[in-house]
Amino acid sequence: MSEYIHKSHNVTAFLYHLVFPAKYRRAVIDERVDEVLREVCLDIEKRYEIKFVEIGVDKDHVHFLVQSVPTYCDEISNDAQEFDSSGNF
Repeated sequence: MSEYIHKSHNVTAFLYHLVFPAKYRRAVIDERVDEVLREVCLDIEKRYEIKFVEIGVDKDHVHFLVQSVPTYCDEISNDAQEFDSSGNF
């Protein structure tokens, strides 16, 4: 398990397991897409208080294990629902 996030007044360990399938579960994710995804995730980590603990890639879907602070909890869950309902990835 990952480390806790320590702030001045609290300690948190919010972990989210997000799964994003490709449209129609087509096998479109290859090594090149995997590399780009990991680079984008590293850029996101630098800009926000989000840590990608693990990134798992298969041919037709991607798994993210994300750790964040409580400030982003609602935002992460809302964004995940929007991706899921719109069918875009």
